Amino acid sequence: MGKGGQDHGAESLNQEEVFPAWSKDVRECEEKFEVSQESGVSSDEVERRRERYGWNELEKHEGQSIWKLILDQFNDTLVRILLVAAVVSFVLAWYDGDEGGEMEITAFVEPLVIFLILIVNAVVGIWQESNAEKALEALKEIQSEQATVIRDGKRVPNLPAKELVPGDIVELRVGDKVPADMRVLRLISSTVRVEQGSLTGESEAVSKTVKVVPENSDIQGKKCMVFAGTTVVNGHCICMVTQTGMNSEIGKVHSQIHEASQNEEDTPLKKKLNEFGEVLTLIIGVICALVWLINVKYFLTWEYVDGWPRNFKFSFEKCTYYFEIAVALAVAAIPEGLPAVITTCLALGTRKMAQKNALVRKLPSVETLGCTTVICSDKTGTLTTNQMAVSKLVAIGSRAGTLRAFNVDGTSYSPFDGKIQDWPAGKMDANLQMIAKIAALCNDSGVEQSGNHYVANGLPTEAALKVLVEKMGLPEGLNYGSTSDLDDALRCCQVWKNTESRIATLEFDRDRKSMGVIVNSRSERKSLLVKGAVENLLERSEFVRLVDGTIVPLDQNFKDLILESLHEMSTSALRCLGFAYKEDLPEFATYNGDEDHPAHELLLNPTNYPLIESQLIFVGMVGIRDPPRREVRQAIEDCRAAGIRVMVITGDNKNTAETICREIGVFGPYEDISSKSLTGKDFMEHCDQKNHLRQSGGLLFSRAEPRHKQEIVRLLKEDGEVVAMTGDGVNDAPALKLADIGVAMGIAGTEVAKEASDMVLADDNFSTIVAAVGEGRSIYNNMKAFIRYMISSNIGEVASIFLTAALGIPEGMIPVQLLWVNLVTDGPPATALGFNPPDRDIMKKPPRRSDDSLITAWILFRYLVIGLYVGIATVGVFIIWFTHGSFLGIDLSGDGHTLVTYSQLANWGQCHSWGGFSVSPFTAGSREFNFDSNPCDYFQSGKIKASTLSLSVLVAIEMFNSLNALSEDGSLVTMPPWVNPWLLLAMSVSFGLHFLILYVPFLAQVFGIVPLNLNEWLLVLIVAFPVIIIDEILKFVGRCTSGWRYSSASKTSKHKAE
Repeated sequence: MGKGGQDHGAESLNQEEVFPAWSKDVRECEEKFEVSQESGVSSDEVERRRERYGWNELEKHEGQSIWKLILDQFNDTLVRILLVAAVVSFVLAWYDGDEGGEMEITAFVEPLVIFLILIVNAVVGIWQESNAEKALEALKEIQSEQATVIRDGKRVPNLPAKELVPGDIVELRVGDKVPADMRVLRLISSTVRVEQGSLTGESEAVSKTVKVVPENSDIQGKKCMVFAGTTVVNGHCICMVTQTGMNSEIGKVHSQIHEASQNEEDTPLKKKLNEFGEVLTLIIGVICALVWLINVKYFLTWEYVDGWPRNFKFSFEKCTYYFEIAVALAVAAIPEGLPAVITTCLALGTRKMAQKNALVRKLPSVETLGCTTVICSDKTGTLTTNQMAVSKLVAIGSRAGTLRAFNVDGTSYSPFDGKIQDWPAGKMDANLQMIAKIAALCNDSGVEQSGNHYVANGLPTEAALKVLVEKMGLPEGLNYGSTSDLDDALRCCQVWKNTESRIATLEFDRDRKSMGVIVNSRSERKSLLVKGAVENLLERSEFVRLVDGTIVPLDQNFKDLILESLHEMSTSALRCLGFAYKEDLPEFATYNGDEDHPAHELLLNPTNYPLIESQLIFVGMVGIRDPPRREVRQAIEDCRAAGIRVMVITGDNKNTAETICREIGVFGPYEDISSKSLTGKDFMEHCDQKNHLRQSGGLLFSRAEPRHKQEIVRLLKEDGEVVAMTGDGVNDAPALKLADIGVAMGIAGTEVAKEASDMVLADDNFSTIVAAVGEGRSIYNNMKAFIRYMISSNIGEVASIFLTAALGIPEGMIPVQLLWVNLVTDGPPATALGFNPPDRDIMKKPPRRSDDSLITAWILFRYLVIGLYVGIATVGVFIIWFTHGSFLGIDLSGDGHTLVTYSQLANWGQCHSWGGFSVSPFTAGSREFNFDSNPCDYFQSGKIKASTLSLSVLVAIEMFNSLNALSEDGSLVTMPPWVNPWLLLAMSVSFGLHFLILYVPFLAQVFGIVPLNLNEWLLVLIVAFPVIIIDEILKFVGRCTSGWRYSSASKTSKHKAE
């Protein structure tokens, strides 16, 4: 709302009881709002009412400030650990420089890279969240901008709609967008129909009336009300504004969208990563404390005097050194590359889904799709085509008392979609010809091609009749002639139009429930063609036309037969229309549309229409429906196989919805659905709503309003379900926003629904959702593979640093090297694991529980074993270089380095007290290292070759470990590396990057490493390869014990659920 609205609109909604204008007659409404139809509201009164009710516009909610959005990005455990590690390492780098050390760029690479990761992560997060409120903006586009109003007794055209107040008298015509919620006071035309499907979910335009309805009517039942944002498709009427702005039905939707957007939850994966981050924080804290306790003797010493510790000595330099080791531990334990790899994998997933017509608007929703347990689907336009089509044609038989029925194929407005079964092509009898003529000429709608599909112009039921005429074809004697150059879509209709011209229309009205047209043939012979409700036409019909064109009387038995056929079609949720005609029109024999003709007076008064449309000749009827999509039945079977429940929530009426649900397989053809099919109102009054929702199989909610949809989604989520909600209308937007996955329709969907959704279906097809769920499951499995891979790598790094600290040897790898491995070397293989082919039975398994562990106890044990081996291998190769001239027949003495004992290496801090300790110079690449001035420096700057070997072993092990991650329990024998060629390419890229920092002098200096020779590379591969053998043994054990582990896990989760 505007300023006035913000002050008073919400107040009036809460404090004033809503006046039920729909249950009061016109006079009571005028008295309540102190207004008359003729004079409207006075200018002075308008100002007073605006002060009270505010402007007729939707509220502008204040979005989150940019600072709040930035702070929210750091409300994540992993991010906070990274931030602390970055700050500490930056302070240490600065401190080292100030203490007289070299202020080298290497010291600052680590904190700067971590800060860069955090900044990129925050920018992406802010961009995604700032898009969240666009649904509210799109809702404002639906509002009418202008209205024609009666004020001070004068007609005011084009008044800005936001200036309307309750009590204003508004004139509505065809094509107008309704500017506020209004009570219909008077119909000027015989009928008024409003398209309100976007707000209520109804598949057809609704006829409006002046008559009162019960006070407890649902929104669809309020036939005497028109609602803001809907469109008048037929007629002309006078209305009175009853609710404006946020008090209108569309305003309530706006409030519900805003409320739902405040309740958005993290995706299941985000929750798991947060839990993992919290555990990681604890583990890092414990390990850092252990490292300090193990090494406390190096920076804090004391002597015992009389049994008590005295003479404490503290070395600040060594204390900061071990603090740096603790920081290295933090860097090693955090998978810094994980956010980037997850984003990349989800982005690749969105591309795959886009190829299947599912356009993902929010990246995390790709993963959430994989654990969807319930799909709440709208009916109209999702399960059905939202295109009315004739499915049955009933014509008169060859003799009195007989009928013929033809089934009609096709589910769209395309004249080429399907055909009429058992149709006498080109040999249409007189009875069928008359049906075709009436359907083509007693019709104000059309069909035209728009891109690759056909759309209706005008009323959908009439457009369906035009398509039927095309499928019927033309009888012998009639040909396309000069119509061949016209639009091919409606060529047959055009031929009928050319044979007879329309000279008058008897408009449809709710009393006689029919529409008639008077046509003039080329021979100047007049006839009346009528279509309408079958019962009403039969009452006014006295004859029938047989197959050969003979006219015979319509007796009561024949009427009963036709009514029986009508009942059968109606119970199949078909909307039935009858056809009749009359050729004896003495009053119109010379009428040609001239206003001066005496017959014209008869047409000006609609009360004459029933008399004109009497003594009719009945020819047949059709059953029309919004047909289900062909592929939906299979998609629902796939959902059942995948353990996903389907619930249909629609604004349409109960009978129609139940018939469609039986047809598409939500319910069985003979299943008792009395407990599974409720109206929205019945559900809200249900004594045990949660137990109703827990029923197995499909459920149906008809006549559902926006609040009903929201409540169903909320209850399902409370029960631990992961809910995907589909919808296309404004009425669906709040539930789309509230659901774990909101799915909007791309073709028929309103902008409001699209902006509130997480995913948009480019083809409006339910089966696309099912395909997207399968893709989501595959992506989640792949993400699980690379998350485990990266975490196992990090466990290895932690084990390496911990062992280094525990053994007291010099640190093998510095933080910047670990950061390089985590970010760059691990990145390509982890991303490539996102390309693992999906399991063939992926949609045959039940959905994973949203609280399933990302890492089970068995997987954690496996990776602790692997991690321990990584630690032993990296520390072992470091010790081997210092203590052995050769290993397993590989000569390592070629560089001339000095060998030391393990005892010397473990006590390197006491080097200055060793007498006669000397070290020979050694070469590495083109560099020579000399320690004549300080032999003890051999354990610091001289460890560069040993450190390079440790780093190379770590990189090689992680490349081999990525092969292990191809399958959780499958051996490399059954799932060889080439099933994912991208992984082999990624391994090549990672090795290439490692060679780059080894053999480019500048980069080698930045990372504190030197080039390796062939023998040293051989040692690296021999030490790294056993990781594959160890994991193959662990996988074999895993396969052998999988049944036992699965049953115990099921019991645990069942116990938790209970």
